[in-house]
Amino acid sequence: MPEPADLPPLLTVRGLSKHYGPRAVLEAVGFTVRPGEILGLIGPNGAGKTTLFECLAGLLPADGGEVRGAGGRLLTPAARGRELFYVPDGIAPWADQPAGHVLSFFRDLWGVAADRFTAVLEDLKLPPLLATAVGALSKGERKRFLLATGLLAPQPLLLLDEPFDGLDLRQTREARAVLRREVAAGRTLFLSIHQLTDAARACDRFVLLAAGRVAGEGTLAELGVRSGVGSHDLEEVFLALT
Repeated sequence: MPEPADLPPLLTVRGLSKHYGPRAVLEAVGFTVRPGEILGLIGPNGAGKTTLFECLAGLLPADGGEVRGAGGRLLTPAARGRELFYVPDGIAPWADQPAGHVLSFFRDLWGVAADRFTAVLEDLKLPPLLATAVGALSKGERKRFLLATGLLAPQPLLLLDEPFDGLDLRQTREARAVLRREVAAGRTLFLSIHQLTDAARACDRFVLLAAGRVAGEGTLAELGVRSGVGSHDLEEVFLALT
């Protein structure tokens, strides 16, 4: 089986920009997403990570740049919903509804097979929470619920904003294993993470974002060479490049 590096890009972003008045939130951002990888979008709070995801998903209009899919097809914002699914951080969809009802809605909407639905819920340890209203879930419980909505979606590329936020050490480790199995089954994941330790453990490659600009893209080893640090410590590499 070909390695992700040997395959054509699943998504190519070129010159993506977003401004609010004179303030540039994103400035000429460009990178590629390879099929079958976990790509990490790394940067501190305020770097523009969520804005980038919202622009990619077509929820927020970009001021410039382009997004192309497999084969170099130009993807308009309206067309991106067929290629990628975005799970924002900290939302509570249908907050007054039981979590099980909401997940069953997505199951029926997307035609998810019964065994797949059961496996996702069990992998994320959600069965005890299905009768609880979404708005009453704790932060960690809601994060697992949101991860389930993403895993149930049929799109080949899944964007997850802060997928481990609110999870304890054991839950984070379990969630990483679930995501890795998802990739082994053919999915591609793009994760926005501000905790570098979690990113280093979860991701195959990285896009380093600082003040709305890409400061580097590649594996940790590649970024270590580029930074001149020669380190396998993502924190040191990030600080050297930004």
